[in-house]
Amino acid sequence: MSNIAPATRKILVTSALPYANGAIHLGHLLEYVQTDIWVRFQKSRGHQCHYVCADDAHGTAIMLRAEQEGITPEALIDRVSREHQQDFARFGVAFDNYHSTHSDENRYFSELIYTRLRDRGHIATRDIEQMYDPVKGLFLADRFIKGTCPKCHTDDQYGDNCEACGATYTPAELIDPVSAISGATPEVRSSTHYFFKLPDFAEFLQSWIDDGHVQPQIRNKLMEWFESGFNEWDISRDAPYFGFEIPDAPGKYFYVWLDAPIGYLASFRNLCEREGIDFDSYWKADSDAEVYHFIGKDIVYFHALFWPAMLHGADLRTPSAVNCHGFLTVNGAKMSKSRGTFIKAATYAEHLNPEYLRYYFAAKLTSRVDDLDLNLEDFALRVNSDLVGKVVNIASRCAGFINKLADGQLSAQCSEPQLQARFIAAGEEIAEYYENREFARAMRLIMELADEANTYIADKAPWALAKQEGQQQQVIDICSLGINLFRQLMVYLAPVVPAMAEQARNFLQVDSLDWASREQWLLGHSITRFKPLMTRVETDRIDTMIEASKEDLVEEQKLKQKASGPLADDPIAEQINFDDFARVDLRIARIASAEYVEGADKLLKLQLDLGGETRQVFAGIRSAYAPEALEGKLTVMVANLAPRKMRFGVSEGMVLAAGDDNGIYLLEPHSGAQPGQRVS
Repeated sequence: MSNIAPATRKILVTSALPYANGAIHLGHLLEYVQTDIWVRFQKSRGHQCHYVCADDAHGTAIMLRAEQEGITPEALIDRVSREHQQDFARFGVAFDNYHSTHSDENRYFSELIYTRLRDRGHIATRDIEQMYDPVKGLFLADRFIKGTCPKCHTDDQYGDNCEACGATYTPAELIDPVSAISGATPEVRSSTHYFFKLPDFAEFLQSWIDDGHVQPQIRNKLMEWFESGFNEWDISRDAPYFGFEIPDAPGKYFYVWLDAPIGYLASFRNLCEREGIDFDSYWKADSDAEVYHFIGKDIVYFHALFWPAMLHGADLRTPSAVNCHGFLTVNGAKMSKSRGTFIKAATYAEHLNPEYLRYYFAAKLTSRVDDLDLNLEDFALRVNSDLVGKVVNIASRCAGFINKLADGQLSAQCSEPQLQARFIAAGEEIAEYYENREFARAMRLIMELADEANTYIADKAPWALAKQEGQQQQVIDICSLGINLFRQLMVYLAPVVPAMAEQARNFLQVDSLDWASREQWLLGHSITRFKPLMTRVETDRIDTMIEASKEDLVEEQKLKQKASGPLADDPIAEQINFDDFARVDLRIARIASAEYVEGADKLLKLQLDLGGETRQVFAGIRSAYAPEALEGKLTVMVANLAPRKMRFGVSEGMVLAAGDDNGIYLLEPHSGAQPGQRVS
């Protein structure tokens, strides 16, 4: 590989905008840490790289929460923005600008893009019928309507899909629909809506997607939407709504997803005006700058279809790439508030070093769209082994000898030039991994170098030589090489653990740990006394964090109850008598196998062992559990439920689960239970 530094690039990077309606949690941080590592690497290479973000501050949910708290939406989003920025700062996420979609810049660009699309014939209007809450006086999005599923008759399902059977439908098809906001029965009313004519851009989008702007897995998903055909996109909402009013359309507002990605332009414009950067050189249609979006796979539809089509239609440049990542699971399952694994950024930072998490994410992140599991046991072992046991260990073994025998001054010569050259040359391969977002491969190679450095020091055993007469210079040479190898490793790790790298830079007394500095060997150079750069992960701190997260849930529930009033009058369900209940045959079952169901977004297919009998059950728990995390677990099933034929096969029972707004939780009996036992 070549050691020639690449030409300077102009790069703009964004992460998806967090919604200004709640705290940052570890699932969010996966994306921002991934982006921040990539940005820090680009800056280390000497490129002109800007990283911008903003709070997504519009929509009905924010309007309703502000009303619930008795404050204005502006007061709510200002407070949440401060909280978000504090959380990001704790985890070393270094934005060049953090803004808000509720800003003058965002209003300007939203109106600019809309009017350009309108004037070129890409906006349509037509009347549509929607559910309307007569008590609150507003039209209801599907998620604000609940009722009984028209297919399987499960109660308390949302207005667009059933979590029990996986069926999709319209709110009008729900049985006994109610407003989730007021409890009122919705009315069907007609209203004029504005639509972006996405089908106009089908040919352009096909070419754009085929040109390598998305990952192969994402391209395959996008092709499914192409095959099913595009629909026009509803970009308007009726008053009352917290957002920007559409030009020449009183009482009509831009849908939050219209102005959310435009927030990337708005935040960058805000930075440009402050720093004197040429905005147009990044966003004009023929720009030679690079623009990268880092997002979760759940919002690819907006970023890889609507967004490039809107930009193209408005004569603005489209993204160089949309980089998608998967979801974060904890201990093999969806983050859960009741289990204490739905962990807020602030709660984590109170108990553990944020750089532990940055490193663990880096050690598992690839360029693919796979989900990433935070296994808390592996997390502690990995950090303790790699960062403390390998990297920091090099400096701690060598620094004392340099300070004691050479008054803190490194040797004037390199005793192992071949080893030196190998560490320097490895930087090109590591750089390629960083560039391609193959962080796990980069960390693996860095740790292989750390192993090599530790092996060299162990083989030379300077602690034994130091006891021998006349071997002081050899000890100094060995430990000076060790310190230089440590410095190389910190150059390569700096994008991942910037706070640790800054401490290392102070210890080494160097001006920079940027990528080019790895070429310079420290000869005859003075270092300071060594202080521990990172301590081990203590498992009791992890346990305390989990318990604190459970306490967060208790406090949230208290606040919800306080906001909504007494719940004593709310019936849980229609009463049944004891004889009805006694007819239900509940049995312990062991999950022998679990697998995804092709064509079903919410179902897993389970093979349940009842102690000599096997049942096949389809369960709507895909959003909460990975199949591999379920195999071998005990659960409880309704064994005498009549078999139900589904389009995926026959379901021969039902597993028991609890659910709330935060997830679905399978019932798990104690470990001594046996498959086939009756639950009484």
